Amino acid sequence: QVQVAESGGGLVQAGGSLRLSCTASGDISRLFAIGWHRQAPGRQRELVASITEGGDSYVAESVKGRFTISRDGAKNILYLRMDSLKPEDTGVYQCNVIVSTRNFWGQGTQVTVSS
Repeated sequence: QVQVAESGGGLVQAGGSLRLSCTASGDISRLFAIGWHRQAPGRQRELVASITEGGDSYVAESVKGRFTISRDGAKNILYLRMDSLKPEDTGVYQCNVIVSTRNFWGQGTQVTVSS
């Protein structure tokens, strides 16, 4: 079994910054990728950023240049540094861990950006 734990959400003013952390633990010997998704009110969940075990990274166009993804491989922690936050970045951010072909999700952390 795989456990996914998230932290770092909160309320911030537009232009501010937050850092999200996601820790994967358990049977992750066949880890394929780890990433952050978000779901805004009334919108579909979207992939924000991810890193594969091989080191390939993806960052959505909507956040490119503002969000940075990084990983502490030794500790299996994924970080999402979010700068220049906008109200449209508001939503529930969930960490997704892909082990082999199985998806594991964290409970999500709320990010609210006030204008």
